Amino acid sequence: MEVGYFAMPLHPPGADPTHTLQDDLAQIVMLDELGYKEAWIGEHFTTVWENIPAPDLFIAMALAKTQHIVLGTGVSCMPNHNPFMLAQRIAQLDHQARGRFHWGVGSGGFPGDFEVFGFDPATGAHRGMTRDAIDLVLQLWDDPKPGLYEHPYWRFTIPEPVDEIGLRLHLKPYQKPHPPIGVAGVSPKSDTLILAGERGWIPLSINLVPTDTLRTHWEAVQEGAAKSGRTPDPHAWRIAREVYVAESSAEARREALEGVLSRDFQQYFKPLLSSMNMLGLMKTDPNMADSEVTPEYLVDNIWVVGSPDEVAHKLRRLHHDVGGFGVLLAMAHEWQPKERWQRSMTLLARDVMTQLSDLN
Repeated sequence: MEVGYFAMPLHPPGADPTHTLQDDLAQIVMLDELGYKEAWIGEHFTTVWENIPAPDLFIAMALAKTQHIVLGTGVSCMPNHNPFMLAQRIAQLDHQARGRFHWGVGSGGFPGDFEVFGFDPATGAHRGMTRDAIDLVLQLWDDPKPGLYEHPYWRFTIPEPVDEIGLRLHLKPYQKPHPPIGVAGVSPKSDTLILAGERGWIPLSINLVPTDTLRTHWEAVQEGAAKSGRTPDPHAWRIAREVYVAESSAEARREALEGVLSRDFQQYFKPLLSSMNMLGLMKTDPNMADSEVTPEYLVDNIWVVGSPDEVAHKLRRLHHDVGGFGVLLAMAHEWQPKERWQRSMTLLARDVMTQLSDLN
């Protein structure tokens, strides 16, 4: 098992984006120095809490300040983009990364973003558009034929080449045939994870769900793989989790319940999921009352909080209970207080993961 990072990111209303972007960048720099394998950067337009609308720009800057960590979009929400333009931006970013890039893709899930781009999620049109757009990007990278490309959600023309003076659509990714593609799943037996299995892409499981739901995520990957005759590799599976490590279990629990983990849940995740009628995603028992989904419940059932030994034990148990996975993605939060969070990230990389080296 290896360790990575997933940054939505999370900053409360009123935070100054000039400062938070620099803080988020400093996190990535430190994680690179600690040996974290990868970091995925989220994309949203209409939520104050998740204040990076252009992860490719953030990644481009992070590439210049890091040496080893692989950076990925987490994810490019295809309904937000014209596929022609996205194909060019991602191909250029892949060249700048020289192999340190994963392309995370998805159909989105945030109501405000759907409204901006004219999608009614109740129709499922965003899912069909996403598949069509990904396939088109891959086609443009492989064989961009001149002509008109029309779809209910885009229209563009690729000009005929004039090779004598070098006029043609030309940019293809650095990695061949394209960067590794990752897709995130949320709901039980996620459709997007079926697609990941079918195409041989990287499956990513979101941080919100309990172990029983994670099991269905791998079942979805296996179902998709069977459709195309593939054998899925659990080492490619990424699972995101809230992780907080302190010297003692009591100290870790207290700091998690009194700090930004609890704040971000109470002020953002719970109200957001409740408004979308999705709080049930976090319940180990569907008959639980919403009022029972508390920070204390999450510490005991979903978050991974404790001393290095306790966190190692919980991660080993998670690895066993889901049948194995390759990369733990620790979720990003504001590092406040900074020293405690730097300690937590260091303990996770150096004291916890070394205890799990036999799982590689």
